[in-house]
Amino acid sequence: MMLRAVIRRAASKGSSPSLFGKSLQSSRVAASSPSLLRGSETGTLLHRGTHAYSFHNLASSVGTSGCLRSASSVSSTLQRWVRPFSSESGDTVEAVVPHMGESITDGTLANFLKKPGERVEADEAIAQIETDKVTIDIASPASGVIQEFLVKEGDTVEPGTKVAIISKSEAVSHAAPTQKVPETSEPKPAPPAEDKQKSKVENAPVPDKPKAASSPPPPKQSAKEPQLPPKERERRVPMTRLRKRVATRLKDSQNTFALLTTFNEVDMTNLMKLRSQYKDAFYEKHGVKLGLMSGFIKAAVSALQHQPVVNAVIDGDDIIYRDYVDISIAVGTSKGLVVPVIRGADKMNFADIEKTINTLAKKANEGTISIDEMAGGSFTVSNGGVYGSLISTPIINPPQSAILGMHSIVSRPMVVGGTVVPRPMMYVALTYDHRLIDGREAVYFLRRVKDVVEDPQRLLLDI
Repeated sequence: MMLRAVIRRAASKGSSPSLFGKSLQSSRVAASSPSLLRGSETGTLLHRGTHAYSFHNLASSVGTSGCLRSASSVSSTLQRWVRPFSSESGDTVEAVVPHMGESITDGTLANFLKKPGERVEADEAIAQIETDKVTIDIASPASGVIQEFLVKEGDTVEPGTKVAIISKSEAVSHAAPTQKVPETSEPKPAPPAEDKQKSKVENAPVPDKPKAASSPPPPKQSAKEPQLPPKERERRVPMTRLRKRVATRLKDSQNTFALLTTFNEVDMTNLMKLRSQYKDAFYEKHGVKLGLMSGFIKAAVSALQHQPVVNAVIDGDDIIYRDYVDISIAVGTSKGLVVPVIRGADKMNFADIEKTINTLAKKANEGTISIDEMAGGSFTVSNGGVYGSLISTPIINPPQSAILGMHSIVSRPMVVGGTVVPRPMMYVALTYDHRLIDGREAVYFLRRVKDVVEDPQRLLLDI
């Protein structure tokens, strides 16, 4: 109806129907687009989205003789109104920060794995977030090309934060900048005038510049500390969130707990003999190697069952006794110390423990371990012997109450049956919270570990 009204008005003014018909035919694509047309006697609007265009603008295409301009000019005019909106079909998606766990509210964007303009596949990692405990990948929600990153490396981000804009097709990503060229090219004439004004302003206060330059020297002259030459062989690197978290927790442990450490030494002869005798058959049946760590885990479980207070924790004015044994194992990685948990260690055999340790250690070194796999834990075992440590005083992992430290095996002269013989010996240390655990319970605990490791048959007979 609106187009008929326009035809009638144009015809009354002596316009050529043939020309106007051709123009309408050439602009049929624009008229067939999902635009909303509404007309009135005073003006007709072409409405799409939030933009409205008056058909009175078409009057500029009418000459003094009342004839319309060529159909190509009208067609190009209508096409210009429609073209900028032709890409509004959801061609872009946004990559956001995923949920990082109940206990983690934010993280630091460590690094980008891709660059703007590179193509990514769906679920492919484009960036990494470093949290207090683990490193989390940000995956692309769809296949396409990265248009731009909305954050920078080192920024603190929260779940739901938009990180990148990804175009589903390369064509859209290349077409987008072409539409912005006219906008950026229009204000080009303005800078020369501004530059002239700036140059005048900069040239005027030339005498004031020496005054500004003379202000820094006074503090240097008034400094009381000696001025040292610059240190060229130093590097300043920001502390990672994982390292910050470890530092904070260890310091809180020292400030909160009444730390005390007791020591003992273990003869590793029988456990090493057991391992050497059955390692081939153990691997053939279970598919994992028999290590010394599983023997100490089983010994720790037995000691915790004999001394339940070591497995307990202080909560305000109460003591919480745990009827389960979830043992944390300290694993050193290139990014820092992580402590995955062996859940239900009291119900596992040697093979189950070895398999769980291998799985958790592999995930920790690859950086794929989850937060749930490190949450909880009622007791920690740390093996500093793999690095060659002879003896140490480990620090409790809050909120636990004790930690067992293993060390390197060294052949030392020992008196056995009145004879001095060389024996493979290991120092073991138990650091405990003296507010909850007395020295007697701590010593009994460590003696139980020593007895089980030196005579593994006790585990079979439960004695």
